[in-house]
Amino acid sequence: MRTPITSLRDSLLLCGGGIVSLVGAGGKTTLLFRLAKELAAAGESVLTTTTTKIFMPTPAQSAHVIIASEITEALRRTEALSPPALHVTAAAARDTETGKLIGFGPEAIEAFRKSGRFRWILVEADGASRRPLKAPADHEPVISAATGWLVAVVGLDAIGKPLTDAWVFRPERYAGLTGIPLGRSITPESVSTALLHESGIMKGCPPNARRFAFLNKADREDRINAGRKIAEKLMANSRGKLSGILMGCAADDGAKICSFG
Repeated sequence: MRTPITSLRDSLLLCGGGIVSLVGAGGKTTLLFRLAKELAAAGESVLTTTTTKIFMPTPAQSAHVIIASEITEALRRTEALSPPALHVTAAAARDTETGKLIGFGPEAIEAFRKSGRFRWILVEADGASRRPLKAPADHEPVISAATGWLVAVVGLDAIGKPLTDAWVFRPERYAGLTGIPLGRSITPESVSTALLHESGIMKGCPPNARRFAFLNKADREDRINAGRKIAEKLMANSRGKLSGILMGCAADDGAKICSFG
């Protein structure tokens, strides 16, 4: 393990601007807005959005939320903000029943990038119904082909828990990917398999995108130990597929992030 660092930007090797897509479960939204806050604090323009659905951000997460079905209207309203805002969240609509923001399709994400309005576009590209782990369905995740960085998030609080719907979104698919029977304890080895499997959490990643695993909720010794085991398996089996393996606690802005390599 390398020396712990605080900067998500450094951990994810972010440079030059582009699209960062977050997939998986166990803290994607929290990580999304933590990264946006960090980039905006450095003076860089950031759009946070989704290709699925996300909860309405708190004012602390995003002070400016624009809901517009057309890209041109969303951009116009962004430009009209006074004073100008470095960080804006945009969505196509809002679900009247759940209150969640409904996102844009991958083509719209690319249109935002081409507009040049934002240096960084951060996209939550997967849903997990607040479970710490998931396995994707056939239509998931929804990733823009222009994604330059893909961050796969898993929640370490699921390790040792039973493979049920309470802990894993789409547990039957997780069982099929990892070979763990339903109801049995979730192991670090199974998380590594779910991350690296061609039909697993990173499914649909553009070939030229940098891939990262973020092992979240490392706030207790047992979870940290489980994260180390996952990282060891990933390093042994990734065969160059991963640009980095990170472990930390996304909910704590000041928490240090450890990188493995």
